[in-house]
Amino acid sequence: MNKKIIVLNGAARKNGNTAKLIDAFSDGAKAAGNQVNIFYLDGMEIHSCKGCLNAGRDSKSPCSQKDDMDKIYAEFENADVVVFASPLYFWTITGTLKTAADRLYAELECLGYGKFPKQSVLLMTADGGDYSQAVTWYRTYERNIRWKNLGEVLGKGKIKEAYKLGASI
Repeated sequence: MNKKIIVLNGAARKNGNTAKLIDAFSDGAKAAGNQVNIFYLDGMEIHSCKGCLNAGRDSKSPCSQKDDMDKIYAEFENADVVVFASPLYFWTITGTLKTAADRLYAELECLGYGKFPKQSVLLMTADGGDYSQAVTWYRTYERNIRWKNLGEVLGKGKIKEAYKLGASI
């Protein structure tokens, strides 16, 4: 079954190590017959959640803030898989990715748990370091919103692993 996959790239460098993992993952996913749409978050205007409690009132634009999250919401509604991709920054994901993840709350409020994508992937890169805090954040996020973790690739240069994970979807 062909799946629709969206990738939320939280890296600051458009062509850095995170992009290499994303490219390999995407190549594998496309080879398996899936559709992949990548969002380079650093190049988008996405504001932090304001906690306004007005989310979910408009299915075409579920957040009261009007910014580039509307582009993500449009694809997210029909996505089967969400990929969080980030370099390791201060032992966790980038603030850019965290902001987008927080703003998905509006989509959850609009769609409800039943229509929220059910599968996710984590791609992270660093020269070395402790990924435990980032992995804990990711697993807590996906557990609380009832997503299924399809896999994680953690580390610089793990191109074959990323391709293999993409191809397994």
